Amino acid sequence: MSAAPAAIPFSVVVFDLDGTLIDSARDMTRVLNRTLSRFARLSLTEEQVRGMVGDGSAALVRQAFAATGDALTEDALRTALADYLDAYFQDDEPPVLYPGVPETLAVLADSGVRLGLCTNKPERITRKLLDALGLSPLFGALAGGDTLPVKKPDGRHLSWVVEALGGGGAAMVGDNRNDVKAARAAGVPVVAMTYGYPRMPVQELGADILLDRIADLPDALRRLGA
Repeated sequence: MSAAPAAIPFSVVVFDLDGTLIDSARDMTRVLNRTLSRFARLSLTEEQVRGMVGDGSAALVRQAFAATGDALTEDALRTALADYLDAYFQDDEPPVLYPGVPETLAVLADSGVRLGLCTNKPERITRKLLDALGLSPLFGALAGGDTLPVKKPDGRHLSWVVEALGGGGAAMVGDNRNDVKAARAAGVPVVAMTYGYPRMPVQELGADILLDRIADLPDALRRLGA
């Protein structure tokens, strides 16, 4: 008989959402272009939007309008942001999970790991997406980009999730520099997925481990905690 896999050496694992668990660039591009069209702006390509993801919805909308014409005034930006968020929340297209995500989350949860989510996407949209994917029951704590006065790369965003899960040894799993910076500021190790929206060479992110497949995460966490 083969030996049972070693235990996961972290009691808490916190995940990013966009570019880590879901490939949402297509959805964001579709909804963002609806908002741009209402303001008589040209559409963006999915590749352009991929380079804007990671800093939250306000930053995404600001960058999108800057890329398609004159920058918006603060009042106009608030109007455009509200339009985008409402359209995104009402959007009924199903989100796309990266391969192996549900199975890997289930393996971790079945191993007794408490799972959390720390994303710069607004909380109400995040919760709707998790419900649509059937993943909500797996996460014991969630912090969106508007849940707290701070968000990634501020380490307090991540620390809040860890504390909400009861604390203990924690690790972060993300895909871009904001995730790595938040993990460093919170004093926890970080795994970065190479398939997301890093906006820079993944080797320069500064993560402890890089992974091409999320199915390899349990073994990576064992190595990380060794």
